[in-house]
Amino acid sequence: MFYKNQYQKKAHGEVETIFRKFLPASGLNVREEQIQLCHKMLDSLLCGKIALCDAGVGIGKTYAYLVACVMMRKYAMLNGRFVLCDSRPVVISTSSVALQKAILSEYIPFLSKVLTKQGIIQTPLNAIVRKGKEHFVCDVRLQQRLEAVKEKMKNAGQKQALLSLRHSYDLDEVHGLSGFDRRLVCVPKFCPKDCVGREECRYQRYLKAAKSPDVFIQICNHNYLLADASHRAKAYRPLLTDYRALIVDEAHQLPEAARQMYGKTLGNDEIKEICSNLEKEHQKKEAGRVRETFRSLLESVEDSMGNGAAGEEGPSIPKIDVKHFKTAITQLEQIMENLRGTVPRWTLNKLGEAMEVIGFFYKKDSNYILYLQHDREHLPVLCATSRRVPKLLLESLWCQGFPAILTSGTLKAGNGFARTRQVTGLSTADNVQEYVAKSPFEYKKNCLLYLPKTLKQYRRGSREEVVMLAKHIQSLICSTYGHTLVLFTSYSLMGSVYQMLKDALPFPMVEVWRHSQEEIARFKTLENAVLFAAGSCWEGVDFPGDMVSSLIIVKLPFAVPNPISEAEKERYETLEEYIQSVIVPDMQKRLRQGFGRAIRTEKDTCVVSILDNRAIAGGRYHQDVICALPECQRAEKLEDVERFIRSRKGTDYYM
Repeated sequence: MFYKNQYQKKAHGEVETIFRKFLPASGLNVREEQIQLCHKMLDSLLCGKIALCDAGVGIGKTYAYLVACVMMRKYAMLNGRFVLCDSRPVVISTSSVALQKAILSEYIPFLSKVLTKQGIIQTPLNAIVRKGKEHFVCDVRLQQRLEAVKEKMKNAGQKQALLSLRHSYDLDEVHGLSGFDRRLVCVPKFCPKDCVGREECRYQRYLKAAKSPDVFIQICNHNYLLADASHRAKAYRPLLTDYRALIVDEAHQLPEAARQMYGKTLGNDEIKEICSNLEKEHQKKEAGRVRETFRSLLESVEDSMGNGAAGEEGPSIPKIDVKHFKTAITQLEQIMENLRGTVPRWTLNKLGEAMEVIGFFYKKDSNYILYLQHDREHLPVLCATSRRVPKLLLESLWCQGFPAILTSGTLKAGNGFARTRQVTGLSTADNVQEYVAKSPFEYKKNCLLYLPKTLKQYRRGSREEVVMLAKHIQSLICSTYGHTLVLFTSYSLMGSVYQMLKDALPFPMVEVWRHSQEEIARFKTLENAVLFAAGSCWEGVDFPGDMVSSLIIVKLPFAVPNPISEAEKERYETLEEYIQSVIVPDMQKRLRQGFGRAIRTEKDTCVVSILDNRAIAGGRYHQDVICALPECQRAEKLEDVERFIRSRKGTDYYM
């Protein structure tokens, strides 16, 4: 390896020592791919680059970027010259609470212990999780709530949860707390400057601790990271302490977080919040006027749309009489004028934000994708998604001058990172490095890819298709003696197949709908069960060992058309160009996420079946599927599936 100077050489030398000597001696299983990944990450950090690191399952990317960050801090470069111990922290942004907890309570303490023991660092690594005010207890409000329920009959579990907040200021750490209590005791959006408890407030102490130079790593989610970037862009007070490097783990989720951050919605939830705040300020009459204005607007919008927006996404707004929006704006302007000087600025700002969304629809603002959606109660929601998300990411993050690492198991699609660069705003950046760390697992030995030639093609959603798929799934489940995860791209299709098979299989069956963590936990306790799942189960769930020895993917995971994808299509001259540039890469990423549920450890063995005519040999997307997945054994006959399982599993598997 070529080194520009002695400091780089020394930093990389310590990486070798840490991974080849110290970590194995402490019981960590280190892989060559992990060491090389750390070297690539360290290069990017020391040279001020942005790295796109596609890290396969089992690489150990978390330790790779943590060690790289430690070495960067130890041999930091400022203004073109290397200096020792730059004290500015590193930010690690993730999309899941589970990973945040693991980094804070497992990865960092273990690494800190090893490195301090070996003299690599002199003081332990300190980290803190950063999140919004609504996640923490306001001590004054807590005391008020405890006094209010002191003599009242209240659910014993909820009351105990409230009492436990005297010792735990993080609301997310307390179980059994009601949503109502949580809203009443959390830190308010604006803390009064004359608050009597300000000096002893645990939340203020938390903020002070977060700014300490002893904190090396700030951990947050993608939304908090983007909120901080937005604050800085507007010259507001930053949420995060100024940092010298950024790690974006689970980076494939960043674009969606950005769409949420830079998009705007207006529905029943926002209206209720505005009216509630007005009523607290004794503006009941104006709250009623606001409520009636929004109700009338949303009813007129839905009437003009007919039943077209009943789906989860809803179509773009085609033709709507803008007079409804004009009327709403006029009425809200009058209400705001009446309220000036009588309610807090924050309440007026929320009303102004609502007017802004209405204004987008009135002007048919071309900077936004405008569409109607429905909430959980089937009430209409006005949605405006920015068309400038990639550019906003470029301006707010990647052009700020600090080095960054974006890593995930699904950044690469097909033969490259073009799609990831596009959606993250890095297409035009010239300081980006790309690196693929392939999984160390022996897929060719331990995984069989089954693409059955006997699949027949029926009309999508027809009973014939359901029957055909049910028969294939039943045969596969019996061939592998249960131990099966069946992933669907449609909840409707999943429900139909499940109903057809629920009394036809001799194995326990579990069906997971949205956010059913209890059902996933129950599946893990069963010996040879079958799990039917869709949605979020395509990623982030772990089924090691024989728990899942058969993964059945029902249909290739192409995204359902929605207003955002339809708007993106407009940028391409032909449909085929759009399919190859957007649709196929997105499908490949999703397929890799689903495939990743199959083998979670070096000893796992699994059959992965894809029940889609387009994936089999000769199918339209066969080569795209093969290109997306690791090299595996392949089969087209059910007998080969049975033979593979018998050759890999012992007698205990069938008990």
